[in-house]
Amino acid sequence: MPSPLPPTPLFAAERGAVLVSCSVSFLGSALLLCSHAQWPELRTRPRQLLLHLSLADLLSALSYFYGVLRDFQRSSWDCVLQGALSTFANTSSFFWTMAIALYLYLSIVRGSPTGSGLLWGFHAVSWGVPLAITVAAVALKKIGYDASNVSVGWCWVDLDAEDRLLWMLLTGKVWEILAYVTLPVLYILIRKHINRAHAALSEYRPILPGAPALPRASVADKKLILIPIIFIFLRIWSTVRFILTLCNSPAVQNPVLVVLHGIGNTFQGGANCIMFVLCTRVVRARLLSLLCCGHCAELGWPLQGSQGSWQPPQPHKDKDVPGPEQTKPST
Repeated sequence: MPSPLPPTPLFAAERGAVLVSCSVSFLGSALLLCSHAQWPELRTRPRQLLLHLSLADLLSALSYFYGVLRDFQRSSWDCVLQGALSTFANTSSFFWTMAIALYLYLSIVRGSPTGSGLLWGFHAVSWGVPLAITVAAVALKKIGYDASNVSVGWCWVDLDAEDRLLWMLLTGKVWEILAYVTLPVLYILIRKHINRAHAALSEYRPILPGAPALPRASVADKKLILIPIIFIFLRIWSTVRFILTLCNSPAVQNPVLVVLHGIGNTFQGGANCIMFVLCTRVVRARLLSLLCCGHCAELGWPLQGSQGSWQPPQPHKDKDVPGPEQTKPST
């Protein structure tokens, strides 16, 4: 690997934008965790997996926030600590993101049993592998100051390490690139399966009087398209700067690229909150009902209900999430 480039300077506006992104990601991850705790009836298996992804994103946002706030100029004990935490959380986030896609593929497309054994396997891989890599990197003194050429103020792989390319791959990049390939393939296969199921059901619609037509582009279909697109859009800037660093290109210090890298690496929790809380009707309705209930209580307004107490809306099936019966073609 060629000699490293000079450090990338970080301007106040760049740091401010990334700090705001970290804050939004932290709040979004916290909201996902709170919704999981508040409404036990919404604790489906995919949302249990999302809970662990949110934990990883929350830890990642906290560690990145500290790194950007400090804007390290050399290796130190807190630089190593922050780099280890962000390496573990970021790598774990990759694994949990792929685990959710794999779970949906197995349950919807393959119809395979998805019991507790599979969940424990996800835990072992998504927490265990990042932990082992991080412990090895810290023990071998590979975590340290990276001059913000492959980060935005935080610490990652020490640029003084002779085998830094290997450790950059092991501590994030190889899993990031694997996710670029895995996520689109799995979600495309899931969406094709759902479309075939809808097509098979539509053949029987004309002989069923009064049966409503199935929309061709449901909310779930749109989410299946958006999930890999959003992930790749957020993460690609980090990969671009990584490649530019390998090529010793001064373009790695482009301010726009630096900001995109900083926001992309830190906004995953916020993006997940938008997708799975604000854009999921059942969760959004319950959240709004909870906020309205608290607001009415503060104002002293009478609450709805025959007994003078507020009545939450009756739970209904989440049309944003297709069930197995919606994705199996009729015979």
